[in-house]
Amino acid sequence: MSLQPRPVDDNELLDAYSQAVIRAVEAVGPAVVKIDVENGGGSGVCFTPDGLILTNSHVVERRGRINVVMPDGRSMLADRVGADADTDLAVVRAVSSPGESFPWATLGDSRAVRVGQVAIAIGNPYGFQHSVTTGVVSALGRSLRSRSGRLIDDVIQTDASLNPGNSGGPLVTTRGEVIGVNTAMILPAQGLCFAVASNTARFVAARLIRDGRIRRSYIGVAGQNVAIPRAYARANHLAVSSAVLVVSVESGSPAAAAGVQDGDVILAFAGEAITGIDELHRRLSEDRIGVPSPLTVLRRLERRTLTVVPAESSRSRA
Repeated sequence: MSLQPRPVDDNELLDAYSQAVIRAVEAVGPAVVKIDVENGGGSGVCFTPDGLILTNSHVVERRGRINVVMPDGRSMLADRVGADADTDLAVVRAVSSPGESFPWATLGDSRAVRVGQVAIAIGNPYGFQHSVTTGVVSALGRSLRSRSGRLIDDVIQTDASLNPGNSGGPLVTTRGEVIGVNTAMILPAQGLCFAVASNTARFVAARLIRDGRIRRSYIGVAGQNVAIPRAYARANHLAVSSAVLVVSVESGSPAAAAGVQDGDVILAFAGEAITGIDELHRRLSEDRIGVPSPLTVLRRLERRTLTVVPAESSRSRA
């Protein structure tokens, strides 16, 4: 008796792939909504049974009422819970009748995502409600510049086709877990689409529900990236090859109170090397608000350590 394995039929593989996509869409699709805002709109995904919807900040940034349309045809107003332009994420809540519940999707663990796995995008491109595209995860850990100017870290790159109107919709695994919130594509490139990772979305959504915004700190400087010559870095025992040149110091800011001056070069903050303005942004987190922190600067070829007390920021700045 032959024990040779039976050859796998290509049609069986395609059927298995199709069934996996179908199951994922059937699981998550009912939670994907169309969002209409005056002169704009996009997509969103319900992530709680009481109608909390995750979407992009740029989808709901325009003033005016928000209307959401469920896949089953229900249409209702939604209230803004909070938005964060720095991660391009927002939460809105569908205004529903008492006791009304909504289909909702599960936010997966984006750390478990692997390059090459199937990725499914669900959204409303160009108003074509509930459209589905598929592809693969092309890369992990990308950084993407938000409209506010800050970098969004831990972005998922996919070749699942996105178009205007997909923004805010979910990127889904074949298990029906949301691993990202679709946020951008690069035009006119093909197959370069990006989603904010679900772990970032989970953290931001929790803060938006709690506070209505993301709290960050600032010190009050305008800066630009500057290279430090290798010979100079070696001679002065500097661990960085680039840093932040202070172009101006905001009057009355924490940096001004600490004695930071125009022309200073910021080398380190709170004991961490600062290689550029994006790195400084990352370090100015909520937990630095009101905490005296060492700021190492280079001033006229002399290294100095100042003490700065970051304040809470009301906008995207350093």
